[in-house]
Amino acid sequence: MRYRSSHFFLNIIYFPLGIIPSAFRLFLFFMLYMPIVLPSCAWQCNVRDYGAKGDGVQIDSHAINLAIDDASNHGGGVVLVPAGVYMCYSIHLKSNVTLQFDSGAVIRAAMPTAGQTYDLPEENESSYQDFGHSHWQNSLIWGIDLHDVRICGNGLIDGTDVLSRGSARLRGLPVANKALALRECRHVVVEGLRFLNCGHFAMLFTGVDSLLVQDVTIDSNRDGIDIDCCEDVVVRRCSVNTLNDDAIVLKSSYALGRLKATARVVVEDCLVSGYDVGSFLNGTMTVNTTAAPDRDGPTGRIKLGTESNGGFHDIVIRRCELRHCRGVALETVDGGCMERVEVSDIVMTDICNAPFYVRLGGRRRGPDGTPVSSVRGIRFANIVVKDADSRYASIVAGLDSCSVVSDVEFCDVSLQYRGGITLDDVATQRGSNTFFTRQPDYPEPAAHGIQPASCFVLTNVDGVRFKNVEIEILSSDERPKIVMQNARDVSFSNVTYVGNRSIGHASRMVIE
Repeated sequence: MRYRSSHFFLNIIYFPLGIIPSAFRLFLFFMLYMPIVLPSCAWQCNVRDYGAKGDGVQIDSHAINLAIDDASNHGGGVVLVPAGVYMCYSIHLKSNVTLQFDSGAVIRAAMPTAGQTYDLPEENESSYQDFGHSHWQNSLIWGIDLHDVRICGNGLIDGTDVLSRGSARLRGLPVANKALALRECRHVVVEGLRFLNCGHFAMLFTGVDSLLVQDVTIDSNRDGIDIDCCEDVVVRRCSVNTLNDDAIVLKSSYALGRLKATARVVVEDCLVSGYDVGSFLNGTMTVNTTAAPDRDGPTGRIKLGTESNGGFHDIVIRRCELRHCRGVALETVDGGCMERVEVSDIVMTDICNAPFYVRLGGRRRGPDGTPVSSVRGIRFANIVVKDADSRYASIVAGLDSCSVVSDVEFCDVSLQYRGGITLDDVATQRGSNTFFTRQPDYPEPAAHGIQPASCFVLTNVDGVRFKNVEIEILSSDERPKIVMQNARDVSFSNVTYVGNRSIGHASRMVIE
């Protein structure tokens, strides 16, 4: 078997000097340009040669697995999936194998029967995250402990009416709840595919290092792309529409049975949204559903957390667009440290809760002795927000006076809020989301209730800087613009409202 080095040449990633150490920049340069060894075209096979029909009737997963096994037995290769509709149960990926979809190829989740169904979830002793995060084998496509895996092409992965949003069973039979799940793999590329109605996760990567997800489109009924306990990751040019849950979300759960940070991740040139499920792929982008299951507006956002045992560091989110969804949320509540995170060159439009949410919480869902989390070194730069819901303002919140969020900067930010909130709305919590009264410690802007400020609320913080920030409020709002509690070393430089009304006449104002 012959191999070739398939470089996935990426643009050089530039990290601002103030946030990313030079040693990491040098490491990342080599990481992004290193060869990923993938099978060459010296050995290929076609799933049709193993009995797959692609007629939308026959169950073809057995034939596809035979083709993958054959490629693996030859030392690796390319498994071709030509145009057709392939009804499938669980497909098993293998090392050194590329699964390549032709245009018009569809892998469709088959309804389980008494005689045929999906792989059962494997045993996992970890109980510090929900069922979906804790299992991988109960998926439409999965792999564990693999290397050099590529899934590519213009195919569609369709889980409509089958892949579960939460339950492990459908009509009393075992069912998959993810489209693609990988655990403890390395050198993985997912490129060009489309995903529709994929259950709890369209893609779940847990402990996957050296991962590239590129040019993928997702229109799904829960999470889109979950990056959990992964290192050296690039997610680029992806469009993810997930009304009911998060679009691109980084986590660091205890699902591996040990602590592992999510680190050195770049999310760039992506679009996330919360349009009606299915309306993104068909191009209509309708907005008939006005709330996610938690009763707040459409989700569809970019987020860190909530699962956060291992922490996050060296994260860059840049040149992304958020439409008709929630704002950027950075959360650590389960003992992990979140540091060196930069969010830059972002456009948000029609934002249904806090445009910016930074939360250090005390949930500590983990083994005995799990510490309190920490947050430091967060930077938001070159961001435009249009038409944002004013109920929750933007929130930066630590846990208490001993566990504060430190070193946060908002630089070159333009914020447009809808306004229209009265002081009586705050006093009576008129318009608040009662869903979160049951779980007030859950890190979500709505859990804080209608906020006492129209623009920013800073609680338990130390070192927050506002530079070149412009704020516009479309309708009259009776609340003060900024409210601070236990806020030390907060500075303002060229912070203005429309009409050039400044927060402070001095170029710098420090509140302790």
